[in-house]
Amino acid sequence: MVDATALLDDLRDESAALDALVAELDPAGLAAPTPAEGWTVAHQIAHLAWTDRWSLLSCRDGDRFAAEVAELYRAGVDPVDAGAAEGVGEAPAALLARWRTGRAELAAELAAAAAEDRRLPWFGPPMKAVSMATARLMETWAHGQDVADALGATVAPTDRLRHVAHLGVRTLGFAFALHGLPVPSDPVRVELTSPSGELWEWGPVDAADSVRGTALDFCLLVTQRRHRDDLALTVTGPVATAWVPIAQAFAGSPGKGR
Repeated sequence: MVDATALLDDLRDESAALDALVAELDPAGLAAPTPAEGWTVAHQIAHLAWTDRWSLLSCRDGDRFAAEVAELYRAGVDPVDAGAAEGVGEAPAALLARWRTGRAELAAELAAAAAEDRRLPWFGPPMKAVSMATARLMETWAHGQDVADALGATVAPTDRLRHVAHLGVRTLGFAFALHGLPVPSDPVRVELTSPSGELWEWGPVDAADSVRGTALDFCLLVTQRRHRDDLALTVTGPVATAWVPIAQAFAGSPGKGR
């Protein structure tokens, strides 16, 4: 069982780490291009604020959430790009304040939803509060990598990556299905060395397929922040070999990768 309190603490800490990178940026800094095509630092922060806002609505009013999502699709709007564009040209203080307020309110709502064991509506299938919090942490870390790359900053990895890695392992079947491929029945063993030196393990020990390496490299892979060839992962077996190029821990259409 996931400890919701510890998970939400990790989400707050991951958000604070990204906040430290952007807190003092001026408009020129926010306009710096990131590795995500067409997205500046401002796009990255605005996207997180936008997703937090929708997550908050999901927690507070599921019926309204469903109605507004349906309206978005009827209007033919790409919600991801539209949400990211909201921050372009916004004053740094206003954008950051909006992001900080939204993520703080969401943390409180997720804690309440977790305590009540509620399922929350989303753009895809409904999810439990701990799953939504894990997804928010994954996105915060991944977009934080984009921001760090844009600013030429180096961010030390932490054991908060376990949440990202866990999501990366659990989405194996999703990645295959997303590409129209049969979902493998053979298991994949994943062994990762955490930033603190622990060994994190998923899958049966005797599985013929495996992925081994550092948690950082695996998380960069499943969030598509680095190309497979730039990562020191040892991949064995046909299922693992087919999975690695398409691994995707985030929802939505297949990413372009790096």
